[in-house]
Amino acid sequence: MKPLEGIKVADFTWALVGPITTSTLCVWGAQVIKIEGRSRPDSRRIAPPFKDNVPGLNRSATYNPYNAGKLSIALNLARPEGIAVAKRIVAASDVVTDNFAGGAMKRMGLGYEELRGVKPDIIMMSSCPMGQTGPYATAPAIGAHLTALTGMMELAGWPDREPTALDSYTDFVSPHFNALAILAALDYRERTGKGQYLDLSQYEDCVHFMTPLVLDNVVNGRVSTREGNRLDRAAPHNAYRCRGDDRWCTVAVFTDEEWAGLCEVIEQPDLVNDPRFWSMQARKENEEELDRIVECWTLDHSAEEVMSTIQAAGVGAGVVENAEDLLEHDPQLSHRRFFRQLDHPEVGIYRAPRPPYILSRCDCELKRAPLLGEHNEYVLKEVAGYSEEEIADLIAQGVVE
Repeated sequence: MKPLEGIKVADFTWALVGPITTSTLCVWGAQVIKIEGRSRPDSRRIAPPFKDNVPGLNRSATYNPYNAGKLSIALNLARPEGIAVAKRIVAASDVVTDNFAGGAMKRMGLGYEELRGVKPDIIMMSSCPMGQTGPYATAPAIGAHLTALTGMMELAGWPDREPTALDSYTDFVSPHFNALAILAALDYRERTGKGQYLDLSQYEDCVHFMTPLVLDNVVNGRVSTREGNRLDRAAPHNAYRCRGDDRWCTVAVFTDEEWAGLCEVIEQPDLVNDPRFWSMQARKENEEELDRIVECWTLDHSAEEVMSTIQAAGVGAGVVENAEDLLEHDPQLSHRRFFRQLDHPEVGIYRAPRPPYILSRCDCELKRAPLLGEHNEYVLKEVAGYSEEEIADLIAQGVVE
């Protein structure tokens, strides 16, 4: 039995933060009903890359992995009748999720107070960019905006260049906070019989990751900024070119013992006593020359060989992997069955990531992502309780798309 078996989720989320959140619930047994529409589909359905570079609502590589196993109903929520159908689904659900800008669900007639009237013990989670209150609460945003606001982009790149765009980094942080909050609310309801509203801010989620730098500013008055691949307490500390086309491996040396180990690996043991490199301070002062020496050795070896050899000497090293490496060549991910193979009726075989943890008493189960509106009849009949005549009428009216 899965941990969340029997839990139903009315899922209004789209893009990445929300779908990744509800995908986690789905993997562990919750029935997630994704509510979208043909007139306004999930934005990821129309985002490339597409299978065989052929666009289509069911062909996006950024939609299918993060919506595995969900049910899909296509509703026109711009119609009052569509809102009425959505409320019927909510009435049969335990959790409602959305990740729109602050106040959007309320304006649609699907705010928490309205839904409490439909299901008094409902749990509603809104993971909006800024939270539901405050001067920026109603401002629409995407992950790239939030990554900039949190200060992460200020840290990425080279000190003599503009900040590097990290795009939607925050979209892959917030889902973990969201899922944990939902589990806590389910536990609270189990003990008290009461639901509640979860107001999560994606912005605040990711500011947590900046707290060491905030503390450094408070205590020392420093403002952290871009350092490229440098680190003030390590040398060498860089990504080094290796044999092959665009192949790289990172190396990080923090102690004199690690430096001695690296010198043995690159077959230059005399460098340990070289005045240019014999202490961390000396290595930092001569870091450019140090990088040239290390890269002269790495260029003659594959990235994988560099990593394994240097790691064996007790020094930190890691291949700079690309997507093909992750899917096809990473032995750790392969051993732990991180990517699961799924068969989709339109795109064929594709792979989706499981959650980044394993429960000892039950394996997670991934099923393919749904076609848009694939489960209209099942959801309307079995979940919302509509008759066949009522369903036919909703389709004729264009409420069900």
